[in-house]
Amino acid sequence: MAAQPLRVIPLGGLGEIGKNMMLFEYGDDVIAIDCGLMFPSEDMLGVDLVIPDVSYLIEKRKSLRAIFITHGHEDHTGALPYILKQINVPVYCTPLAHGLISVKLKEARLLQSSDLREFRVGDVAEEGPFTVEPFQVAHSIPDSVGYAIRTPVGTCIHTGDFKLDHTPVMGQSTDLARLARLGEEGVLLLLGDSTYAEIPGYTPSEQIVGESILRLMSQAEGRVIVTTFASLIARVQQVFDAAERTGRRVFITGRSMIDNVHMALERGYLRAPEGMLVSVRELPGVPHEKLAIITTGSQGEPTSALTRMANQDHQHVKIVEGDTVILSASAVPGNEALVHRTVDNLFKLGANVLYNRIADVHVRGHAAQEELKIVQSLVRPKYFVPVHGEYRHMVLHAQLAESMDQGTESFILTDGDVLELTADSARYAERIEADYVYVDGIGVGDIDHVVLRDRKHLASDGMVVVILAMDKQTGRVAGRPEVVSRGFVDMDESDSLIERTRDEVLRALAGADHIVEWGAVHAQVKDSVAKFLYDETRRRPMVLPVAVEV
Repeated sequence: MAAQPLRVIPLGGLGEIGKNMMLFEYGDDVIAIDCGLMFPSEDMLGVDLVIPDVSYLIEKRKSLRAIFITHGHEDHTGALPYILKQINVPVYCTPLAHGLISVKLKEARLLQSSDLREFRVGDVAEEGPFTVEPFQVAHSIPDSVGYAIRTPVGTCIHTGDFKLDHTPVMGQSTDLARLARLGEEGVLLLLGDSTYAEIPGYTPSEQIVGESILRLMSQAEGRVIVTTFASLIARVQQVFDAAERTGRRVFITGRSMIDNVHMALERGYLRAPEGMLVSVRELPGVPHEKLAIITTGSQGEPTSALTRMANQDHQHVKIVEGDTVILSASAVPGNEALVHRTVDNLFKLGANVLYNRIADVHVRGHAAQEELKIVQSLVRPKYFVPVHGEYRHMVLHAQLAESMDQGTESFILTDGDVLELTADSARYAERIEADYVYVDGIGVGDIDHVVLRDRKHLASDGMVVVILAMDKQTGRVAGRPEVVSRGFVDMDESDSLIERTRDEVLRALAGADHIVEWGAVHAQVKDSVAKFLYDETRRRPMVLPVAVEV
């Protein structure tokens, strides 16, 4: 009997930035690499987060053996609190990722019931037919790994997010020797990080940022406020180091930043001299020229600490002239407008704001073209799938891989595509359902495209509510209807339009002098009012007829 094929199925992260999750399926056994979230784009009105759709695993009763996490960033771990409620499986992660995930699961009251397992370079995990081994990579967060996954049809390598930084801040470089050994053994499939596949050359070292922060901090006459991702522990250490060398103390603000810094200090990932950290009680007594502040809010999130500072409603920090604000992160695609608004507000308050377009205060955590070529040449895979990137990034990465003349065949997948592999063949199979799952407040998955379409409709054209008084005994319309407009026209300015809309409703119901069926009335009123308002205004508000029995 022929061996079954290995099926590789992305549930997120291919054709987009974020919500990374990749399935490896053999028979009914499945493992997942990463389980991330994505920030909503501007057209996802009211949505807080987007997470992967795991309905395929649940409906097909596939046995998800374990989830393996490459590193602690939200776009690789953020969906765990939502997914583990649906499928509780072991989660393997490096020690720092373990700490960051623990903070999130504790918030969601899932820590006690979850099976989190620390997994280090040198360890091996066997889950069903899969043997999984982590290898070290350099990224913008310590304890980042890629995975070598041995399967019945051959070895697969998933790089995770990586770059080739030869002078990393926390001593973690990409293990090229391990990749070369795996390449010599023979690699069936390489899945490679494509985020910066369109950038030529090499990614600058993280050390550049440390030098910039030190220089800016030594030149600043007032406070230095640094904002970055709460999980960017290496960047926090660079701020600590610069503060120590310039004789400043450090105040931490923003709930996720406070939680992550305390966890990293406890576990030895951050080193701060005795007495460096400033408590809320001590803060008013520290001179501005002796203070650095680390805060959340690099993405302009409305409730974040930096945005509250920019709006002058932060509890402890008021921006004053002479403050230097360093945005040590790049805007996630879709967040640019929020970030620019925050930067503008900070400038208006007299702060000197520095961001990556005008200073070396951030470097990418992802490999550029020359680094991708080096990994490709060491691994020499039979098949290649670009991962983690928008469609253009993946196409460019595939072209780069094929330009190296190693006989590698590339496959470009998007979320829900299925790639079937045997030891000597690869082919596209069927597509599975891998839709967006929206998180809005405490609701998960209860918003769909129809709800978003209605929200867009309401946002662009407003609504008109037609209130009909229906006689309880006869079912006839009693009296003139009420018409209420929201976001469509100003009621005071448009009395005549409102009156004519009432007349239109009565005209539509002129023949209904017998007991009426509400469904028919609803459709009749909606259609005639919508047509009338379009003819009058060339706009299409949402029309909602409402019946009130009297």
